Amino acid sequence: MPASATKSPRAAVLADSDTRWKWGALTANRIASDDSAEPDIRLDGYLLRGRATPTARQLTEVGVRADSLREVTGVEFLRAMAEDAEDPYDVLVLALVGGGVQAMLHGLKRIWEGRTRRPVVVTGYVGVVYEKLADGLLLRHGADLVLANSRQDAERFRAVYEGVGADAGAVTEVALPFLGGTPYQGGSDASAEQGHRPYTVVFAAQPSVPDSRKDRTYLLERLVRHARLHPERDVLLKLRSRPGEHTTHIEELPYQKLAQRLDAPDNFRLVYGNMGEVLDRTDLLVTVSSTAALESLHRRIPTVVLTDLGIRESLGNHHFVGSGCLASWDQLDAGHRPAPDPQWVARQGVAADGGYATAFDAARERIAELLAQPGGLPPLTPYYTPATAPGYLPGILARHHLGPDGSPLPGAPAADKEPGPVRQIVRRAARGAYRHGVQRVAPVIRRMGEL
Repeated sequence: MPASATKSPRAAVLADSDTRWKWGALTANRIASDDSAEPDIRLDGYLLRGRATPTARQLTEVGVRADSLREVTGVEFLRAMAEDAEDPYDVLVLALVGGGVQAMLHGLKRIWEGRTRRPVVVTGYVGVVYEKLADGLLLRHGADLVLANSRQDAERFRAVYEGVGADAGAVTEVALPFLGGTPYQGGSDASAEQGHRPYTVVFAAQPSVPDSRKDRTYLLERLVRHARLHPERDVLLKLRSRPGEHTTHIEELPYQKLAQRLDAPDNFRLVYGNMGEVLDRTDLLVTVSSTAALESLHRRIPTVVLTDLGIRESLGNHHFVGSGCLASWDQLDAGHRPAPDPQWVARQGVAADGGYATAFDAARERIAELLAQPGGLPPLTPYYTPATAPGYLPGILARHHLGPDGSPLPGAPAADKEPGPVRQIVRRAARGAYRHGVQRVAPVIRRMGEL
């Protein structure tokens, strides 16, 4: 996306969780400038108020710079975009769950009626797309660019859009924006002393996969057992959030609570922090289906996707069929080291062959073409309308306090200024009550229902 002769490109990101903020902000940086230089971009961040609004600690851990950052409701965000008519953003990245994207597309379509200049609207997915493919894609239809993180995803996305008669021209192949880091040079336990450290095994936990206490306890116990079997190794449980924080998915049974009941050896530890920094000291990455597997494969770190709980769509590990990475804890305990299939890796946007520098070229070119169109960009045209989905769309919009035409509903929250101290206290209390309900009350009710 070329900057004008007088100023840097301007981009805005609307995100609803820490992981989506990371994806959205890094995507804006990637598509705004050539990867060979430091991004020269004015980036304004908007955090959608909700259960997963990131905390200050989570934002710091993500480590993405923004020139401004504020928390908003959906209606407040639309108001801000309406006031941006004189000097509109070049790019707007919607880093939201599918329903949020759809609601904002309809709201933006309404406020931009009659405008000759508007931002290029970009959306996509944070990682592996292994469930709700059609539902999520159609909720994202209407954006100018729908980013696909791999060749395989681009083909699947186009097939869904074309299959329902929707325009598939917005689908653009890129890669995950947070891949990077030094390629892995290690080998066996003995050679891991590069940097004078022990051979390190990292289990990348996920907030919602698996979701049962039995399965999560099993994985934790196997990780601890691996630490006991290999006292010469460091065995790390990489967690996404600290107690009391929420990320993209709800976590009813945090591993921190389960780990308190185990007598773990000294070489077993819980770690937080940026995934890239953890991978800097990783010799073996283990997960059920986390996107961290793709980050690891990009750096050629030995990577295992566990089969202990089966290979199932509900776990997401079916996505890795054919990867060469599927294995069990029994195999790992015995010293197994996986070898990824090069053809599979090439189709997943991992770009382990060094092609990552050009992964965003197509998106940059497409955005430049759209911004250069005579007469400006056409109106947004989502596939879902009151005519095509009259029993579905109104409910999606109402969750964000929008009517069927994308206009704010009466009584929609839209403050003109930052909330006062009392309102902030009430909001924190409400989020705490929600977390308590999810992590304490809901599991008890579920167990009672199984009696």
